[in-house]
Amino acid sequence: MTTVFSKIIEGSIPCNKVFENERILAFHDIEPAAPVHVLIIPKKVIASMNDVQTEDLPLIGEIHAVAQQLAAELGIAETGYRLINNCGPDSGQAVAHLHYHLLGGARLGALTGNSASHA
Repeated sequence: MTTVFSKIIEGSIPCNKVFENERILAFHDIEPAAPVHVLIIPKKVIASMNDVQTEDLPLIGEIHAVAQQLAAELGIAETGYRLINNCGPDSGQAVAHLHYHLLGGARLGALTGNSASHA
């Protein structure tokens, strides 16, 4: 299945890259939800966190290391940031390609949802 992220990886859709190696690509979100909003994606097509296999776990660890590196490089490591992965339609996952949102650069609001009370 071809997604917008597949097209970005292959280069047919441009992006504002902040990191790239053989396995991972990171770029600024075109509709940022915070002053710093970077998407971090594996180049391997994995539809969602539910599709991560045991052999993918080193890649997931590397993505987290890249997030730490980018947070430091983008000046948000000390003040704080969020690393968010949405999984499935109820979470708001809009692209069927595993990706993480690195958000920071301002005080972020509380995470809220429509869940029942946590009594």
